[in-house]
Amino acid sequence: MTQSASLPLSRVPDPRDAPVLRWAVLGPGWIAHRFVESLHRHTTQTVVAVGSRSPERARAFADEHGVDRAHGTYEAVFADDDVDIVYIATPHTEHLANALDAIAAGKHVLVEKPLAVDAVGAARIAEAARSAGVFAGEAMWTRFLPKFDVIEQVLRSGVLGPIHTVLADHGEFFTTDHRIYDPALAGGPLLDLGTYVASFAYSVLGAPETVDARSRPANDEIDGQISALLTGESGHAVLNTTILTNTPTTAVVCGRDGTLTIAGPFFMPGPFTVALRDGITLAYDETPGLQVDGLHLAAVEAARRISVGEVESAVHPLADAVATLEIIDRIRDRIS
Repeated sequence: MTQSASLPLSRVPDPRDAPVLRWAVLGPGWIAHRFVESLHRHTTQTVVAVGSRSPERARAFADEHGVDRAHGTYEAVFADDDVDIVYIATPHTEHLANALDAIAAGKHVLVEKPLAVDAVGAARIAEAARSAGVFAGEAMWTRFLPKFDVIEQVLRSGVLGPIHTVLADHGEFFTTDHRIYDPALAGGPLLDLGTYVASFAYSVLGAPETVDARSRPANDEIDGQISALLTGESGHAVLNTTILTNTPTTAVVCGRDGTLTIAGPFFMPGPFTVALRDGITLAYDETPGLQVDGLHLAAVEAARRISVGEVESAVHPLADAVATLEIIDRIRDRIS
């Protein structure tokens, strides 16, 4: 990119052009509903099965979304010969076991973020998939949005100059009856919300040399707010995540020659601006969107990669998912 009057164009292909896979959904919760709605609205992918430990929940999900088969066990999903790939939307604490079981059955997997609760688990999934020759990916849907493809091009162009500071924030208020308050399900903000800010910082600055963090409890069992400072040779990242209040959820990349500011919620479809030190301001205008407007993009990326025999995404490689969880592990170590 040059310092002209326009930003690069997104290179994200039309999601309806992706080869069609037969999908199964594991865990018919809130995000699974949004995922299937997104597939149906924006792609030609087919959802042929849903699996739950509750046959009643599986049947209700299947009826709502027009899915043919409702399985009352996860094992039945893995044994279903008509399933090409399993979208794993179970609680964070089950991702590792579910992914390994699906891979062992010869299924491709797209695992809802975070890939696992820690980097060791994520690396196990990656190694199992490579050994089995099947695709594995983390559904970090933000990384697949068209606006983030444009942002990547801006950063790679060098127009901002050397990057010194990254600021990223994600806070949402949750009532205490939400599962995010359940310590048995890896509750607290770090894995649900903090994954977004840690992934963003890593995508800009790479792995940090040092990590410091402070937390504030939500109760006697889980953290409610976490703030972290990541430092590296090229710059610093200041991150904040909380379940105690709504925050601006913005992200900013500050370079010597310019600043890129992503309006909140930064991790969803929406606008951003590039303000250069010489006075030029460039704007990416996009209507703000929700999960249903972007969850399908990780799925069609998986379909494209699988169709040509690849076992991971070039947009969001498994190494990036593991590295993000390494940051989260280091934050967890600092606040424990």
